[in-house]
Amino acid sequence: MILGIDHIGLATGRPDRAGAQLAALGLARTDRGEAEAYGVDCEFWSLPGDRGGTAVELVSPTRPDSAVSGRLAAVGPGFYHIALTVDDLDGETARLRREGFLALDAEPCQGARPGMRVAFLYLPEPAELMVELVHYTLDPSR
Repeated sequence: MILGIDHIGLATGRPDRAGAQLAALGLARTDRGEAEAYGVDCEFWSLPGDRGGTAVELVSPTRPDSAVSGRLAAVGPGFYHIALTVDDLDGETARLRREGFLALDAEPCQGARPGMRVAFLYLPEPAELMVELVHYTLDPSR
């Protein structure tokens, strides 16, 4: 079951500048991590006092073949994905595949936060939407 929106991902090659813009909007960086399987650095930004709420994630490449490098080269920075918290990563991946989503990961990977497991799916038509399913084995608000 989908439990809620964990974060929205923004692709950027300039996390310092994007972070300054988020700070100007009143958001603060709450945590940061690397998702090594995807070759990306991830910064999570939230409104102060809303650590457990929906975050904005800045996703930037850590290597030339990162998961976000092609998107940045082809389209440029901007909206990258929506991440949904789920209670059953395998079950929701299977359900969404039956609904027409394409699985981008052969199996779930370690995310950028401790205890975070993720799987990416893509729906080409009509919205060209990338979805990250997120399951936490640890409480993300700690």
